[in-house]
Amino acid sequence: MLKINEIFKSIQGESTYAGLPCTFIRLAGCNLRCTYCDTGYAYYHGKELSDEEIISKIEEYGAKCIEFTGGEPLLQEETPQILKTLLDKGYTVLIETNGSICVGCLDKRLTIIMDIKTPMSGMSKRMNMKNLQFLKETDQVKFVLMDESDYIWAKDIILSNHLIEKFGNNILMSPAYGMLSPKSLATWILRDNLPLRVQLQIHKYIWASDEDEGV
Repeated sequence: MLKINEIFKSIQGESTYAGLPCTFIRLAGCNLRCTYCDTGYAYYHGKELSDEEIISKIEEYGAKCIEFTGGEPLLQEETPQILKTLLDKGYTVLIETNGSICVGCLDKRLTIIMDIKTPMSGMSKRMNMKNLQFLKETDQVKFVLMDESDYIWAKDIILSNHLIEKFGNNILMSPAYGMLSPKSLATWILRDNLPLRVQLQIHKYIWASDEDEGV
């Protein structure tokens, strides 16, 4: 059983899969409290569902790309097993994790999107940086930035850990929606001539904030 906040189909708004249809499984519960969090409703509220019920809903929606998100999906010990089951069924499975919980136990066929929290998030000291050694070249590292100090901090993490050499264009930099302009972020990256991917939350541009993006 997993405590699920919501299951919905939408356009993937982030990562290198942006723009593709995707079914999202949002698990309830999170161990962090980022200042820019836009899914606080998932902190506590959810419904217990069996793997069979979750998979039935996924099959009903029909998308071949699946993302587990939160909240923080790795807080629930049962999460790795359903990920494996879906991979065995031939789905493309992504998991977005906040970087504070070890990812070493996860199936290697999975695409991990690890969000490294910056100082302005208020959660940077909660990161488990040892996770970087468990990530594959095909996984993705994400930074959500609130200002230029966050960008400078993230750039130092990237360069000091040789992340460009390992992940190439799979390093994502996202301006916190409504807090940092995409133009500013793009300008800094171009100034520093870094091969980083500017990531916009395109679902927020497709659907107004007061509309339901699910179908």
